[in-house]
Amino acid sequence: MTEASKRIIGTVDMINGPVVKAVDVKATEMMELVEVGKERLIGEIIELEETRATIQVYENTTGLKPGSLIYGTGIPLSVELGPGLIGNIYDGIQRPLKDIAQCMGNFISKGVKVHPLDREKKWPFIPAVKEGDMVGPGSILGIVKETPIFEHRIMLDPQHCEGKVVRVQEGEYRIDEPIISLSAPKGILDICMLQRWPVRHPRPYLRRLLPETPLVTGQRVIDTFFPIAKGGTGGIPGGFGTGKTITQHQLSKWSDADIIVYIGCGERGNEMTGVLLDFPKLMDIKKGRPLMERTILIANTSDMPLAAREASIYTGITIAEYYRDMGYDVALMADSTSRWAEALREISGRLEEMPAEEGFPAYLASRLGKFYERAGRVQTLNKKTGSITAICAVSPPGGDFSECVTQHTKRFVRCFWGLNKELASARYFPAINYMESYSEYLDSIQSWWEKEVDPKWRELREEAMKILHQDYRLQRIIKLIGEDALPDSQRLIIETAKLIKDSFLQQSAFDDLDTYAVPKKQFLMLKVIMHFYHRACEIIKSHLPIYRLLEMPVLNDIHRMKTNIPNNDTKPFDIILQQIDEQTQELEKEHMSIL
Repeated sequence: MTEASKRIIGTVDMINGPVVKAVDVKATEMMELVEVGKERLIGEIIELEETRATIQVYENTTGLKPGSLIYGTGIPLSVELGPGLIGNIYDGIQRPLKDIAQCMGNFISKGVKVHPLDREKKWPFIPAVKEGDMVGPGSILGIVKETPIFEHRIMLDPQHCEGKVVRVQEGEYRIDEPIISLSAPKGILDICMLQRWPVRHPRPYLRRLLPETPLVTGQRVIDTFFPIAKGGTGGIPGGFGTGKTITQHQLSKWSDADIIVYIGCGERGNEMTGVLLDFPKLMDIKKGRPLMERTILIANTSDMPLAAREASIYTGITIAEYYRDMGYDVALMADSTSRWAEALREISGRLEEMPAEEGFPAYLASRLGKFYERAGRVQTLNKKTGSITAICAVSPPGGDFSECVTQHTKRFVRCFWGLNKELASARYFPAINYMESYSEYLDSIQSWWEKEVDPKWRELREEAMKILHQDYRLQRIIKLIGEDALPDSQRLIIETAKLIKDSFLQQSAFDDLDTYAVPKKQFLMLKVIMHFYHRACEIIKSHLPIYRLLEMPVLNDIHRMKTNIPNNDTKPFDIILQQIDEQTQELEKEHMSIL
Protein backbone atom coordinates (compact mmCIF):
# COMPACT_ATOMS: atom_id res chain seq x y z
CA MET A 1 0.00 0.00 0.00
CA THR A 2 1.68 3.24 -1.17
CA GLU A 3 1.27 6.63 0.52
CA ALA A 4 -0.37 8.01 -2.59
CA SER A 5 -3.12 5.37 -2.45
CA LYS A 6 -4.09 6.31 1.11
CA ARG A 7 -6.85 8.86 1.55
CA ILE A 8 -8.34 10.92 4.37
CA ILE A 9 -11.60 9.30 5.46
CA GLY A 10 -12.40 11.17 8.67
CA THR A 11 -11.13 12.78 11.87
CA VAL A 12 -10.74 11.63 15.47
CA ASP A 13 -13.57 12.71 17.78
CA MET A 14 -13.02 10.65 20.96
CA ILE A 15 -10.28 8.41 22.35
CA ASN A 16 -10.88 5.68 24.94
CA GLY A 17 -7.73 3.57 25.19
CA PRO A 18 -7.51 1.44 22.03
CA VAL A 19 -11.03 2.50 20.94
CA VAL A 20 -11.24 5.63 18.80
CA LYS A 21 -14.45 7.29 17.62
CA ALA A 22 -14.31 9.06 14.25
CA VAL A 23 -16.56 11.67 12.66
CA ASP A 24 -17.04 13.00 9.12
CA VAL A 25 -16.37 9.50 7.87
CA LYS A 26 -16.75 8.90 4.15
CA ALA A 27 -15.84 6.38 1.45
CA THR A 28 -14.95 3.55 3.81
CA GLU A 29 -16.26 0.12 4.78
CA MET A 30 -16.44 -2.28 7.71
CA MET A 31 -13.20 -3.98 8.81
CA GLU A 32 -11.08 -1.66 6.65
CA LEU A 33 -7.50 -1.18 7.79
CA VAL A 34 -6.85 2.48 8.64
CA GLU A 35 -4.02 4.68 9.91
CA VAL A 36 -4.78 7.14 12.68
CA GLY A 37 -3.08 10.46 13.45
CA LYS A 38 0.22 11.91 12.35
CA GLU A 39 2.03 8.80 13.66
CA ARG A 40 -0.17 6.64 11.41
CA LEU A 41 -1.22 4.20 14.13
CA ILE A 42 -2.60 0.97 12.69
CA GLY A 43 -6.30 0.38 13.32
CA GLU A 44 -9.39 -1.37 12.01
CA ILE A 45 -12.96 -0.13 11.58
CA ILE A 46 -15.26 -2.26 13.71
CA GLU A 47 -18.45 -0.17 13.63
CA LEU A 48 -20.05 2.22 11.09
CA GLU A 49 -23.04 4.47 11.57
CA GLU A 50 -23.75 7.06 8.86
CA THR A 51 -20.78 9.46 9.12
CA ARG A 52 -19.44 8.04 12.40
CA ALA A 53 -17.14 5.09 12.89
CA THR A 54 -15.53 3.15 15.72
CA ILE A 55 -11.91 2.14 15.20
CA GLN A 56 -9.94 -0.49 17.11
CA VAL A 57 -6.31 0.72 17.26
CA TYR A 58 -3.55 -1.88 17.53
CA GLU A 59 -0.96 0.48 19.01
CA ASN A 60 -0.61 2.71 22.06
CA THR A 61 -2.85 5.77 21.63
CA THR A 62 -0.99 7.94 24.16
CA GLY A 63 -0.57 11.41 22.64
CA LEU A 64 -3.33 10.98 20.06
CA LYS A 65 -5.60 14.05 19.94
CA PRO A 66 -9.18 14.77 18.80
CA GLY A 67 -9.14 16.29 15.35
CA SER A 68 -6.32 14.06 14.12
CA LEU A 69 -6.77 12.80 10.59
CA ILE A 70 -7.64 9.20 9.73
CA TYR A 71 -6.36 7.59 6.53
CA GLY A 72 -7.99 4.67 4.75
CA THR A 73 -6.06 1.91 3.01
CA GLY A 74 -8.88 0.19 1.12
CA ILE A 75 -7.91 -3.26 2.43
CA PRO A 76 -8.87 -5.31 5.51
CA LEU A 77 -6.39 -6.30 8.22
CA SER A 78 -4.28 -8.88 6.36
CA VAL A 79 -1.09 -10.89 6.67
CA GLU A 80 1.63 -11.26 4.08
CA LEU A 81 2.20 -14.85 2.99
CA GLY A 82 5.21 -16.18 1.12
CA PRO A 83 8.78 -17.44 1.55
CA GLY A 84 10.48 -16.00 4.62
CA LEU A 85 7.80 -16.68 7.21
CA ILE A 86 9.57 -19.64 8.81
CA GLY A 87 12.06 -18.72 11.50
CA ASN A 88 10.60 -15.24 11.90
CA ILE A 89 9.26 -13.62 15.07
CA TYR A 90 6.24 -11.33 14.71
CA ASP A 91 4.01 -9.29 16.95
CA GLY A 92 0.22 -9.65 16.92
CA ILE A 93 -0.24 -7.72 13.66
CA GLN A 94 2.70 -9.37 11.86
CA ARG A 95 5.38 -6.76 12.37
CA PRO A 96 8.78 -8.52 12.33
CA LEU A 97 10.35 -7.94 15.73
CA LYS A 98 13.89 -8.87 14.69
CA ASP A 99 13.86 -6.35 11.82
CA ILE A 100 12.38 -3.65 14.08
CA ALA A 101 15.08 -4.33 16.68
CA GLN A 102 17.78 -3.88 14.06
CA CYS A 103 16.26 -0.55 12.97
CA MET A 104 15.13 0.92 16.28
CA GLY A 105 16.61 -1.02 19.16
CA ASN A 106 14.69 -2.89 21.83
CA PHE A 107 11.50 -0.82 21.75
CA ILE A 108 8.83 -0.56 19.06
CA SER A 109 8.09 3.05 18.12
CA LYS A 110 4.47 3.98 17.45
CA GLY A 111 3.47 3.91 13.80
CA VAL A 112 6.56 1.97 12.72
CA LYS A 113 6.17 0.43 9.26
CA VAL A 114 8.33 -2.59 8.40
CA HIS A 115 7.47 -5.19 5.75
CA PRO A 116 6.66 -8.58 7.34
CA LEU A 117 8.60 -10.31 4.56
CA ASP A 118 11.99 -9.32 3.16
CA ARG A 119 11.61 -7.49 -0.15
CA GLU A 120 15.30 -7.67 -1.07
CA LYS A 121 16.12 -11.35 -0.62
CA LYS A 122 15.98 -13.51 -3.74
CA TRP A 123 14.59 -17.03 -3.57
CA PRO A 124 15.44 -19.90 -5.99
CA PHE A 125 12.15 -20.70 -7.75
CA ILE A 126 11.68 -24.11 -9.45
CA PRO A 127 8.49 -24.23 -11.58
CA ALA A 128 6.01 -27.07 -11.16
CA VAL A 129 4.04 -26.02 -14.27
CA LYS A 130 4.96 -25.29 -17.87
CA GLU A 131 3.69 -22.97 -20.56
CA GLY A 132 0.24 -23.99 -21.78
CA ASP A 133 -0.86 -25.56 -18.47
CA MET A 134 -4.18 -24.51 -17.01
CA VAL A 135 -4.04 -23.51 -13.34
CA GLY A 136 -6.74 -22.46 -10.91
CA PRO A 137 -7.07 -21.09 -7.36
CA GLY A 138 -4.70 -22.93 -5.02
CA SER A 139 -2.72 -24.64 -7.81
CA ILE A 140 0.93 -25.26 -6.96
CA LEU A 141 3.04 -23.21 -9.38
CA GLY A 142 6.48 -24.18 -8.12
CA ILE A 143 8.67 -24.71 -5.10
CA VAL A 144 11.17 -22.67 -3.12
CA LYS A 145 13.61 -24.13 -0.59
CA GLU A 146 12.63 -21.91 2.35
CA THR A 147 14.95 -23.69 4.81
CA PRO A 148 17.37 -26.61 4.36
CA ILE A 149 14.62 -28.99 5.57
CA PHE A 150 11.49 -27.29 4.28
CA GLU A 151 10.03 -27.02 0.79
CA HIS A 152 7.78 -23.97 0.35
CA ARG A 153 5.12 -24.61 -2.28
CA ILE A 154 4.17 -21.48 -4.21
CA MET A 155 0.41 -21.49 -4.83
CA LEU A 156 -1.91 -19.41 -6.95
CA ASP A 157 -3.84 -17.11 -4.64
CA PRO A 158 -7.35 -18.52 -4.00
CA GLN A 159 -8.69 -15.05 -4.84
CA HIS A 160 -7.38 -15.35 -8.42
CA CYS A 161 -9.34 -17.00 -11.22
CA GLU A 162 -8.39 -19.84 -13.57
CA GLY A 163 -5.90 -19.11 -16.36
CA LYS A 164 -3.37 -20.53 -18.83
CA VAL A 165 0.36 -20.25 -18.17
CA VAL A 166 1.93 -18.12 -20.91
CA ARG A 167 5.30 -17.45 -19.26
CA VAL A 168 7.29 -19.30 -16.61
CA GLN A 169 11.02 -19.53 -16.00
CA GLU A 170 13.21 -21.01 -13.32
CA GLY A 171 15.44 -18.55 -11.51
CA GLU A 172 15.97 -16.39 -8.45
CA TYR A 173 13.25 -13.85 -7.69
CA ARG A 174 12.22 -11.44 -4.98
CA ILE A 175 8.83 -12.18 -3.48
CA ASP A 176 7.25 -9.17 -5.24
CA GLU A 177 8.68 -9.99 -8.70
CA PRO A 178 6.52 -11.80 -11.28
CA ILE A 179 7.41 -15.49 -11.58
CA ILE A 180 4.58 -16.58 -13.88
CA SER A 181 2.24 -14.86 -16.35
CA LEU A 182 -1.30 -16.16 -16.85
CA SER A 183 -3.78 -15.57 -19.61
CA ALA A 184 -6.97 -14.93 -17.62
CA PRO A 185 -10.45 -13.72 -18.66
CA LYS A 186 -9.46 -10.16 -17.68
CA GLY A 187 -6.18 -10.24 -19.58
CA ILE A 188 -2.56 -11.14 -18.81
CA LEU A 189 -2.00 -11.57 -15.08
CA ASP A 190 1.49 -11.47 -13.53
CA ILE A 191 1.83 -13.68 -10.47
CA CYS A 192 4.45 -13.20 -7.74
CA MET A 193 5.28 -15.26 -4.66
CA LEU A 194 3.73 -12.74 -2.25
CA GLN A 195 0.10 -13.14 -1.16
CA ARG A 196 -2.08 -11.16 1.24
CA TRP A 197 -5.01 -12.67 3.09
CA PRO A 198 -7.55 -11.09 5.50
CA VAL A 199 -6.94 -12.58 8.92
CA ARG A 200 -10.61 -12.82 9.90
CA HIS A 201 -11.63 -14.83 6.83
CA PRO A 202 -10.82 -18.57 6.66
CA ARG A 203 -8.92 -19.69 3.58
CA PRO A 204 -11.03 -21.96 1.33
CA TYR A 205 -10.60 -25.70 0.82
CA LEU A 206 -12.42 -28.44 -1.11
CA ARG A 207 -13.81 -30.50 1.76
CA ARG A 208 -13.23 -31.38 5.38
CA LEU A 209 -11.85 -34.83 6.22
CA LEU A 210 -12.12 -36.97 9.33
CA PRO A 211 -9.07 -36.93 11.64
CA GLU A 212 -7.59 -40.42 11.43
CA THR A 213 -3.91 -40.08 12.37
CA PRO A 214 -2.65 -39.14 15.83
CA LEU A 215 -0.38 -36.18 16.35
CA VAL A 216 2.50 -38.09 17.93
CA THR A 217 3.95 -35.92 20.67
CA GLY A 218 6.24 -38.37 22.48
CA GLN A 219 4.48 -37.53 25.76
CA ARG A 220 3.08 -40.78 27.16
CA VAL A 221 0.13 -39.35 29.08
CA ILE A 222 -1.02 -37.66 25.87
CA ASP A 223 -0.25 -40.21 23.16
CA THR A 224 -1.43 -43.29 25.07
CA PHE A 225 -4.13 -42.01 27.41
CA PHE A 226 -5.50 -38.77 25.94
CA PRO A 227 -4.36 -38.62 22.30
CA ILE A 228 -5.08 -35.82 19.85
CA ALA A 229 -5.49 -36.37 16.12
CA LYS A 230 -3.90 -34.33 13.35
CA GLY A 231 -6.52 -31.74 12.54
CA GLY A 232 -7.92 -31.94 16.07
CA THR A 233 -8.51 -29.35 18.77
CA GLY A 234 -7.19 -29.50 22.32
CA GLY A 235 -7.35 -27.36 25.43
CA ILE A 236 -4.78 -27.20 28.25
CA PRO A 237 -6.41 -25.50 31.24
CA GLY A 238 -4.54 -24.96 34.46
CA GLY A 239 -3.85 -22.46 37.19
CA PHE A 240 -0.67 -20.48 37.65
CA GLY A 241 2.45 -22.67 37.79
CA THR A 242 0.84 -25.91 36.61
CA GLY A 243 2.98 -26.17 33.48
CA LYS A 244 0.79 -25.00 30.58
CA THR A 245 3.61 -23.20 28.81
CA ILE A 246 6.14 -25.99 29.41
CA THR A 247 3.66 -28.57 28.08
CA GLN A 248 3.20 -26.53 24.91
CA HIS A 249 6.97 -26.17 24.59
CA GLN A 250 7.33 -29.96 24.75
CA LEU A 251 4.63 -30.40 22.11
CA SER A 252 6.32 -27.81 19.88
CA LYS A 253 9.69 -29.56 20.21
CA TRP A 254 8.58 -33.16 19.75
CA SER A 255 5.27 -33.36 17.86
CA ASP A 256 5.49 -34.82 14.36
CA ALA A 257 3.86 -31.78 12.73
CA ASP A 258 5.63 -30.31 9.69
CA ILE A 259 5.21 -26.70 10.87
CA ILE A 260 4.81 -25.15 14.32
CA VAL A 261 3.04 -21.79 14.76
CA TYR A 262 3.50 -20.63 18.36
CA ILE A 263 1.41 -17.68 19.58
CA GLY A 264 2.35 -16.01 22.86
CA CYS A 265 -0.97 -14.28 23.42
CA GLY A 266 -0.91 -11.95 26.43
CA GLU A 267 1.41 -14.03 28.59
CA ARG A 268 4.08 -12.54 30.84
CA GLY A 269 7.11 -11.08 29.11
CA ASN A 270 9.59 -13.30 30.96
CA GLU A 271 7.83 -16.46 29.68
CA MET A 272 7.88 -15.23 26.09
CA THR A 273 11.50 -14.12 26.50
CA GLY A 274 12.33 -17.71 27.41
CA VAL A 275 10.66 -18.90 24.21
CA LEU A 276 12.47 -16.31 22.07
CA LEU A 277 15.85 -17.16 23.61
CA ASP A 278 15.44 -20.95 23.81
CA PHE A 279 13.77 -21.87 20.52
CA PRO A 280 16.56 -20.57 18.23
CA LYS A 281 19.03 -22.76 20.17
CA LEU A 282 16.95 -25.94 20.13
CA MET A 283 17.70 -28.74 17.71
CA ASP A 284 15.09 -30.85 15.97
CA ILE A 285 16.58 -34.21 16.95
CA LYS A 286 14.58 -36.14 14.34
CA LYS A 287 15.93 -34.01 11.48
CA GLY A 288 19.20 -32.82 12.95
CA ARG A 289 18.45 -29.17 12.23
CA PRO A 290 17.50 -26.13 14.35
CA LEU A 291 13.87 -26.22 15.49
CA MET A 292 13.34 -22.66 14.17
CA GLU A 293 13.64 -24.01 10.63
CA ARG A 294 10.06 -25.25 10.98
CA THR A 295 8.71 -22.72 13.51
CA ILE A 296 6.99 -19.33 13.32
CA LEU A 297 6.68 -17.31 16.54
CA ILE A 298 4.08 -14.63 17.25
CA ALA A 299 4.91 -12.70 20.43
CA ASN A 300 2.27 -10.43 21.92
CA THR A 301 3.00 -10.16 25.62
CA SER A 302 0.82 -8.69 28.36
CA ASP A 303 2.60 -5.32 28.21
CA MET A 304 1.88 -4.89 24.49
CA PRO A 305 -1.30 -3.19 23.21
CA LEU A 306 -4.25 -5.42 24.07
CA ALA A 307 -6.04 -4.82 20.76
CA ALA A 308 -3.10 -6.45 18.96
CA ARG A 309 -3.45 -9.36 21.39
CA GLU A 310 -7.01 -9.84 20.12
CA ALA A 311 -5.69 -9.96 16.54
CA SER A 312 -2.73 -12.24 17.27
CA ILE A 313 -4.60 -15.55 17.22
CA TYR A 314 -6.15 -14.66 13.86
CA THR A 315 -2.72 -13.78 12.49
CA GLY A 316 -1.44 -17.16 13.67
CA ILE A 317 -4.32 -19.26 12.36
CA THR A 318 -4.15 -17.55 8.94
CA ILE A 319 -0.45 -18.34 8.62
CA ALA A 320 -1.24 -21.91 9.68
CA GLU A 321 -3.94 -22.18 6.99
CA TYR A 322 -1.44 -21.02 4.37
CA TYR A 323 0.92 -23.91 5.13
CA ARG A 324 -2.00 -26.31 5.48
CA ASP A 325 -3.00 -25.41 1.92
CA MET A 326 0.41 -26.59 0.74
CA GLY A 327 -0.45 -30.05 2.09
CA TYR A 328 1.42 -29.88 5.40
CA ASP A 329 0.41 -30.82 8.94
CA VAL A 330 0.56 -27.70 11.11
CA ALA A 331 0.46 -27.56 14.92
CA LEU A 332 -0.76 -24.24 16.30
CA MET A 333 -0.03 -23.42 19.94
CA ALA A 334 -1.83 -20.47 21.56
CA ASP A 335 -0.80 -19.41 25.07
CA SER A 336 -3.33 -18.44 26.21
CA THR A 337 -6.89 -17.94 24.99
CA SER A 338 -7.85 -16.62 28.44
CA ARG A 339 -5.64 -13.57 27.87
CA TRP A 340 -7.21 -13.18 24.43
CA ALA A 341 -10.67 -13.30 26.04
CA GLU A 342 -9.58 -10.66 28.56
CA ALA A 343 -8.62 -8.39 25.66
CA LEU A 344 -12.08 -8.95 24.18
CA ARG A 345 -13.63 -8.05 27.53
CA GLU A 346 -11.70 -4.81 27.87
CA ILE A 347 -12.43 -3.68 24.33
CA SER A 348 -16.10 -4.62 24.77
CA GLY A 349 -16.25 -2.52 27.94
CA ARG A 350 -14.79 0.50 26.17
CA LEU A 351 -17.38 0.02 23.42
CA GLU A 352 -20.05 0.16 26.16
CA GLU A 353 -21.49 -3.21 25.14
CA MET A 354 -23.76 -5.15 27.47
CA PRO A 355 -21.59 -7.58 29.47
CA ALA A 356 -22.46 -11.26 29.91
CA GLU A 357 -21.10 -13.69 32.51
CA GLU A 358 -17.99 -12.52 34.40
CA GLY A 359 -18.00 -9.31 32.35
CA PHE A 360 -17.06 -11.04 29.09
CA PRO A 361 -18.96 -10.03 25.95
CA ALA A 362 -21.97 -12.10 24.96
CA TYR A 363 -20.21 -13.14 21.74
CA LEU A 364 -17.24 -14.77 23.52
CA ALA A 365 -18.49 -18.30 22.80
CA SER A 366 -19.14 -17.60 19.11
CA ARG A 367 -15.67 -16.05 18.68
CA LEU A 368 -14.06 -19.09 20.30
CA GLY A 369 -16.15 -21.39 18.13
CA LYS A 370 -15.17 -19.61 14.91
CA PHE A 371 -11.51 -19.81 15.87
CA TYR A 372 -11.53 -23.55 16.65
CA GLU A 373 -13.60 -24.19 13.52
CA ARG A 374 -10.60 -23.08 11.44
CA ALA A 375 -8.62 -26.08 12.69
CA GLY A 376 -9.16 -29.43 10.99
CA ARG A 377 -7.95 -31.87 8.38
CA VAL A 378 -8.96 -30.94 4.84
CA GLN A 379 -8.54 -31.68 1.17
CA THR A 380 -7.02 -28.50 -0.23
CA LEU A 381 -7.84 -26.72 -3.49
CA ASN A 382 -4.81 -28.42 -5.08
CA LYS A 383 -6.12 -31.89 -4.01
CA LYS A 384 -3.50 -32.37 -1.28
CA THR A 385 -4.30 -33.26 2.33
CA GLY A 386 -3.31 -30.82 5.06
CA SER A 387 -4.25 -30.23 8.65
CA ILE A 388 -4.17 -27.69 11.48
CA THR A 389 -4.08 -29.02 15.02
CA ALA A 390 -5.02 -26.25 17.45
CA ILE A 391 -3.72 -26.71 21.00
CA CYS A 392 -4.60 -23.77 23.22
CA ALA A 393 -3.80 -23.07 26.84
CA VAL A 394 -6.50 -21.71 29.15
CA SER A 395 -5.64 -19.81 32.35
CA PRO A 396 -8.67 -19.95 34.66
CA PRO A 397 -8.28 -17.67 37.71
CA GLY A 398 -7.35 -19.77 40.72
CA GLY A 399 -7.43 -22.93 38.60
CA ASP A 400 -11.26 -22.86 38.64
CA PHE A 401 -12.37 -24.95 35.65
CA SER A 402 -15.97 -23.80 36.10
CA GLU A 403 -15.19 -20.26 34.86
CA CYS A 404 -16.68 -19.34 31.50
CA VAL A 405 -13.61 -19.37 29.18
CA THR A 406 -12.76 -22.93 30.24
CA GLN A 407 -16.37 -24.05 29.97
CA HIS A 408 -16.80 -22.51 26.51
CA THR A 409 -13.50 -24.08 25.44
CA LYS A 410 -14.79 -27.52 26.49
CA ARG A 411 -17.71 -27.01 24.11
CA PHE A 412 -15.46 -26.68 21.08
CA VAL A 413 -12.42 -28.88 21.74
CA ARG A 414 -12.43 -32.66 21.61
CA CYS A 415 -9.32 -33.15 23.71
CA PHE A 416 -9.03 -31.73 27.22
CA TRP A 417 -5.84 -31.97 29.28
CA GLY A 418 -6.65 -30.60 32.72
CA LEU A 419 -3.56 -29.61 34.69
CA ASN A 420 -3.53 -30.13 38.45
CA LYS A 421 -1.96 -27.74 40.95
CA GLU A 422 -1.24 -30.47 43.51
CA LEU A 423 0.67 -32.56 40.97
CA ALA A 424 2.66 -29.54 39.83
CA SER A 425 3.48 -28.59 43.44
CA ALA A 426 4.82 -32.14 43.94
CA ARG A 427 7.11 -31.60 40.90
CA TYR A 428 5.11 -34.17 38.97
CA PHE A 429 5.11 -33.31 35.26
CA PRO A 430 3.26 -33.36 32.95
CA ALA A 431 0.74 -32.41 35.66
CA ILE A 432 -2.21 -33.73 33.63
CA ASN A 433 -4.98 -34.97 35.91
CA TYR A 434 -6.32 -38.24 34.47
CA MET A 435 -9.62 -37.79 36.35
CA GLU A 436 -10.44 -34.46 34.69
CA SER A 437 -8.95 -35.07 31.24
CA TYR A 438 -10.48 -36.79 28.23
CA SER A 439 -10.03 -37.38 24.50
CA GLU A 440 -12.78 -37.94 21.94
CA TYR A 441 -10.31 -39.10 19.28
CA LEU A 442 -9.78 -42.63 20.59
CA ASP A 443 -12.14 -44.24 18.07
CA SER A 444 -10.76 -42.15 15.19
CA ILE A 445 -7.12 -43.10 15.71
CA GLN A 446 -7.57 -46.65 17.00
CA SER A 447 -6.93 -48.22 13.59
CA TRP A 448 -3.62 -46.32 13.30
CA TRP A 449 -2.40 -47.66 16.64
CA GLU A 450 -3.53 -51.19 15.81
CA LYS A 451 -1.77 -51.08 12.44
CA GLU A 452 1.42 -49.19 13.34
CA VAL A 453 1.96 -50.30 16.95
CA ASP A 454 -0.09 -53.22 18.29
CA PRO A 455 -3.68 -54.54 17.93
CA LYS A 456 -4.06 -54.66 21.74
CA TRP A 457 -3.34 -50.94 22.30
CA ARG A 458 -6.94 -49.93 23.04
CA GLU A 459 -7.54 -52.94 25.30
CA LEU A 460 -4.39 -52.23 27.32
CA ARG A 461 -5.16 -48.52 27.57
CA GLU A 462 -8.71 -49.14 28.81
CA GLU A 463 -7.53 -51.61 31.43
CA ALA A 464 -4.90 -49.18 32.73
CA MET A 465 -7.48 -46.37 32.91
CA LYS A 466 -9.79 -48.68 34.87
CA ILE A 467 -7.04 -49.29 37.42
CA LEU A 468 -6.41 -45.54 37.77
CA HIS A 469 -10.10 -44.90 38.38
CA GLN A 470 -10.28 -47.72 40.94
CA ASP A 471 -7.22 -46.28 42.68
CA TYR A 472 -8.90 -42.85 42.82
CA ARG A 473 -11.87 -44.33 44.67
CA LEU A 474 -9.66 -46.39 46.99
CA GLN A 475 -7.61 -43.33 47.96
CA ARG A 476 -10.74 -41.85 49.52
CA ILE A 477 -11.25 -45.01 51.58
CA ILE A 478 -7.60 -44.98 52.67
CA LYS A 479 -8.06 -41.52 54.16
CA LEU A 480 -10.71 -43.01 56.46
CA ILE A 481 -9.36 -46.44 57.43
CA GLY A 482 -5.73 -46.57 56.25
CA GLU A 483 -4.13 -48.68 53.52
CA ASP A 484 -3.29 -51.63 55.82
CA ALA A 485 -7.00 -52.30 56.37
CA LEU A 486 -7.53 -53.06 52.67
CA PRO A 487 -7.40 -56.60 51.27
CA ASP A 488 -4.34 -57.49 49.20
CA SER A 489 -6.33 -57.48 45.94
CA GLN A 490 -7.16 -53.80 46.47
CA ARG A 491 -3.67 -52.97 47.68
CA LEU A 492 -2.37 -54.47 44.43
CA ILE A 493 -4.54 -52.02 42.49
CA ILE A 494 -3.00 -49.16 44.48
CA GLU A 495 0.55 -50.43 43.86
CA THR A 496 -0.12 -50.94 40.15
CA ALA A 497 -1.58 -47.43 39.90
CA LYS A 498 1.62 -46.13 41.51
CA LEU A 499 3.62 -47.92 38.81
CA ILE A 500 1.46 -46.39 36.08
CA LYS A 501 1.68 -42.90 37.55
CA ASP A 502 5.37 -42.89 38.52
CA SER A 503 6.91 -45.15 35.87
CA PHE A 504 4.70 -44.29 32.90
CA LEU A 505 2.75 -41.04 33.20
CA GLN A 506 5.48 -39.00 34.89
CA GLN A 507 8.03 -37.86 32.32
CA SER A 508 11.16 -35.73 32.64
CA ALA A 509 11.83 -33.09 30.00
CA PHE A 510 15.45 -32.89 31.19
CA ASP A 511 16.33 -36.56 30.63
CA ASP A 512 17.65 -37.30 27.16
CA LEU A 513 15.86 -40.68 26.98
CA ASP A 514 12.71 -39.85 28.92
CA THR A 515 11.88 -36.53 27.25
CA TYR A 516 10.47 -38.31 24.19
CA ALA A 517 9.02 -41.81 23.81
CA VAL A 518 8.00 -43.32 20.48
CA PRO A 519 4.56 -45.02 20.39
CA LYS A 520 6.11 -48.51 20.34
CA LYS A 521 8.09 -47.84 23.51
CA GLN A 522 4.99 -46.37 25.17
CA PHE A 523 2.99 -49.50 24.39
CA LEU A 524 5.72 -51.85 25.62
CA MET A 525 6.16 -49.90 28.87
CA LEU A 526 2.45 -50.17 29.59
CA LYS A 527 2.46 -53.82 28.54
CA VAL A 528 5.19 -54.58 31.10
CA ILE A 529 3.26 -52.87 33.91
CA MET A 530 0.01 -54.62 33.05
CA HIS A 531 1.76 -57.98 32.70
CA PHE A 532 3.12 -57.55 36.23
CA TYR A 533 -0.41 -56.76 37.42
CA HIS A 534 -1.91 -59.87 35.76
CA ARG A 535 0.74 -62.20 37.20
CA ALA A 536 0.40 -60.59 40.63
CA CYS A 537 -3.38 -61.08 40.55
CA GLU A 538 -2.89 -64.81 39.94
CA ILE A 539 -0.47 -65.18 42.86
CA ILE A 540 -2.54 -63.15 45.33
CA LYS A 541 -5.48 -65.48 44.70
CA SER A 542 -3.34 -68.22 46.26
CA HIS A 543 -3.02 -66.03 49.41
CA LEU A 544 0.58 -64.95 48.89
CA PRO A 545 1.17 -61.75 50.94
CA ILE A 546 1.52 -58.66 48.76
CA TYR A 547 4.69 -57.53 50.52
CA ARG A 548 6.50 -60.51 48.95
CA LEU A 549 5.51 -59.24 45.50
CA LEU A 550 6.80 -55.78 46.27
CA GLU A 551 10.22 -57.28 47.12
CA MET A 552 10.68 -58.67 43.59
CA PRO A 553 13.95 -57.32 42.03
CA VAL A 554 12.23 -56.83 38.67
CA LEU A 555 10.29 -53.87 40.08
CA ASN A 556 13.49 -51.81 40.02
CA ASP A 557 13.83 -52.53 36.30
CA ILE A 558 10.19 -51.52 35.74
CA HIS A 559 10.74 -48.23 37.57
CA ARG A 560 13.85 -47.43 35.54
CA MET A 561 12.78 -48.60 32.08
CA LYS A 562 11.71 -45.09 31.01
CA THR A 563 15.22 -43.71 31.56
CA ASN A 564 17.28 -46.83 30.78
CA ILE A 565 15.77 -48.17 27.57
CA PRO A 566 16.23 -46.19 24.31
CA ASN A 567 13.43 -45.70 21.82
CA ASN A 568 14.87 -47.99 19.16
CA ASP A 569 15.56 -51.02 21.38
CA THR A 570 12.72 -53.41 22.24
CA LYS A 571 14.77 -56.37 23.51
CA PRO A 572 15.06 -55.09 27.13
CA PHE A 573 11.27 -55.19 27.39
CA ASP A 574 11.24 -58.88 26.45
CA ILE A 575 13.85 -59.50 29.15
CA ILE A 576 11.76 -57.68 31.78
CA LEU A 577 8.65 -59.65 30.79
CA GLN A 578 10.64 -62.87 31.14
CA GLN A 579 11.97 -61.80 34.55
CA ILE A 580 8.43 -61.08 35.76
CA ASP A 581 7.38 -64.61 34.81
CA GLU A 582 10.46 -66.22 36.36
CA GLN A 583 10.33 -64.31 39.64
CA THR A 584 6.59 -64.79 40.12
CA GLN A 585 6.99 -68.52 39.43
CA GLU A 586 9.69 -68.71 42.12
CA LEU A 587 7.38 -66.97 44.58
CA GLU A 588 4.61 -69.44 43.74
CA LYS A 589 6.91 -72.42 44.31
CA GLU A 590 8.13 -71.04 47.64
CA HIS A 591 4.59 -70.34 48.77
CA MET A 592 3.35 -73.80 47.75
CA SER A 593 6.26 -75.50 49.55
CA ILE A 594 5.35 -73.63 52.77
CA LEU A 595 1.72 -74.65 52.44
